[in-house]
Amino acid sequence: MQAAPAQQGGQGQGRMAMPDMSNAIMAQDEMGRPFIIVRDQGKKKRTHGVEATKNHILAAKTVANIIRTSLGPRGLDKILISPDGNITVTNDGATILGQMEVENQVAKLLVELSKSQDNEIGDGTTGVVVLAGALLEQASELIDKGIHPIKIANGFDQACKVAVEHLDTVSEAIPVSKDDKTNLLKAARTSLGSKIVSKAHEKFANIAVDAVLSVADMDRKDVDFELIKVDGKNGGSLEDTSLVRGVILDKDMSHPQMPREIRDARIAILTCPFEPPKPKTKHKLDISSVDEFRKLQTYEQTKFQEMIDSVKDAGANLVICQWGFDDEANHLLMQNQLPAVRWVGGPEIELLAMATQGRIVPRFEDLSTAKLGSAGSIRELDFGTTRDRMLVVEECANPKAVTVLVRGSNHMIVEEAKRALHDSLCVVRNLVTDNRVVYGGGAAEITCSNAVAEAADHQKGIDQYAFRAFASALDAIPMALAENSGLAPIETLASIKSRQVNEHNSRLGVDCLNTGTNDMRENFVIDPLIGKRQQLLLATQLTRMILKINDVIVNGTDEY
Repeated sequence: MQAAPAQQGGQGQGRMAMPDMSNAIMAQDEMGRPFIIVRDQGKKKRTHGVEATKNHILAAKTVANIIRTSLGPRGLDKILISPDGNITVTNDGATILGQMEVENQVAKLLVELSKSQDNEIGDGTTGVVVLAGALLEQASELIDKGIHPIKIANGFDQACKVAVEHLDTVSEAIPVSKDDKTNLLKAARTSLGSKIVSKAHEKFANIAVDAVLSVADMDRKDVDFELIKVDGKNGGSLEDTSLVRGVILDKDMSHPQMPREIRDARIAILTCPFEPPKPKTKHKLDISSVDEFRKLQTYEQTKFQEMIDSVKDAGANLVICQWGFDDEANHLLMQNQLPAVRWVGGPEIELLAMATQGRIVPRFEDLSTAKLGSAGSIRELDFGTTRDRMLVVEECANPKAVTVLVRGSNHMIVEEAKRALHDSLCVVRNLVTDNRVVYGGGAAEITCSNAVAEAADHQKGIDQYAFRAFASALDAIPMALAENSGLAPIETLASIKSRQVNEHNSRLGVDCLNTGTNDMRENFVIDPLIGKRQQLLLATQLTRMILKINDVIVNGTDEY
């Protein structure tokens, strides 16, 4: 009689505490006692279709909004802290996204987008991500209206074609030659305006133009970036940055008594070490007496001397070796008046061989006079009272090889200056390849927006919505420029758009630097056409890719 109420109470408690058994598994432990495993339903929650697409758009927009504030000459910098505690201060879009830990798979596509822009063009990495984020934001609003994502993507593709064709019509071909560097300098200054080197942008612009023109083949419209090396050294100021028409090696002579300067150098470039030959298989050498040790010492000295003689017989007066050599070999090299540099890395050896037109020799037996590189001057470069020295190889047989030595107060400044110089080099390279330009400050985006909005009136059906959304997305670039410059974004954009239509002037853009005029030609703000076109195409392609994704499946896991 008393058991029944207890059983009812137990059942009542069981009903209250009982979890959802719809996906429960009965199992047994090692003693045979049963227990129940309830799988976590939260991890298996998935979204499909339109809901998933909107989630992906939200993730991508979040990444785009992070670097939106870094756009333009007044853009803000970001501090990036690595897991090791290293600090990077930059406003370069590719660098920011490359060092961010982005876990969302769709947001990682924006990181790849900036890398693609950086690899193809070298500049505009921030703008292309901001444009892609604006396109996705407009697409989200159209999805809310019930338009299918594929229809939106198709409309964006057609609108992009209109914008690219309009860019071709408003672009201007500028004279580019080794004699007239005015326009190249303008473009280099534009790319450096938003960088940390803006205080020394005149010097960096001249260095970028001179470096590209030194290696450019104007007949083929080709620039070999392999011949341009950018190196950095802490200490000094940005104004101390210099262009060396040759190669700089971050090494010094192997012996302190070797000469610090060599004229008319004949260089033996070796990838074989200064050491006696060894058997190919495992070997063991037992020395049991003084005579045997002296024989070994004599043998090693003889081999060292043979190596040195083979180098001198070839006519070399400088040895560049990829490997090291011991003190005895170093002493013999100094005694034979044969300067040497050791531990020169593989990429540096390749660049040195290209510059001096020498051959990389893997064995002493293969060394000959024809394989030696030549340079007019080799000297050691000292840095104040420190012991740091670098080897400068000038007047090389191949005059196209150049090196930029970037100086800065600390490692962070040097690295950011190197990134800024890379962007400037790429802009000048693009102008040598294709000398057509459009005007910056958002002028190109505004005129394309007007063209796409006008084309929307001639479209039928749903495509009208996609065209107008694409035009609105293009307005995001000048709005971000105005906002980062402290201007009223909506008023500034409306004023410039109306002026472009009324004055038929596609050069009007956002006056970020408060120069008093919105004409970007007068402000010397120009961008290569090839870079601006690539921005539109890459951003549109990425938007289409994200709109076509309706689910993310991670192999081997229950979550996405």
